[in-house]
Amino acid sequence: MKDRDEKKKDFEELRKALEAANNLFVNGFEKMTVDQDYNLRKTVRGAGGQYKVVKNNIAEIASEGLPAADVLKGLRGMTALALTAGDPVALAKALTAYAKANPAFTFKAGLVEGRAVDVTAINDLATMPPKEQIFAKLLFLINAPAQRLVTAMNAVGRNLAVVVDQGVKEEKFNG
Repeated sequence: MKDRDEKKKDFEELRKALEAANNLFVNGFEKMTVDQDYNLRKTVRGAGGQYKVVKNNIAEIASEGLPAADVLKGLRGMTALALTAGDPVALAKALTAYAKANPAFTFKAGLVEGRAVDVTAINDLATMPPKEQIFAKLLFLINAPAQRLVTAMNAVGRNLAVVVDQGVKEEKFNG
């Protein structure tokens, strides 16, 4: 059993983790085996996140005054948190894939970029393309009109050169 100092240290670590992470997924994990829990932790670390099992009342008190307070209020059952300050899509994809393979793992709520989201929004987030792919598409869309403009401007000169070349070949310019 932990003494008061260890509990206070755990509370402060949780508070710091909640302050640092702007993306949070609240999960239930009843009837999971140790091996399943180990694989889950490995999956979360691979997606760039942290995984913490928390007591409901400690999580609620630690989140007071933070954006996560609404999400961590009134929790019931066994609760774990998957947190990240990085890409929420990668973590949501990893957790959703894990939840499909392990029905004992469930979503309760989430916090994405400081906004509370429900389970359906987490599933929608997991189906989004990665951030890099979205940026690549955006840059393509920005670049495409400029590329078309340059192609059209070059076409006039190219077409003129083709006409002049054809005229020279057919000896139309001999006077």
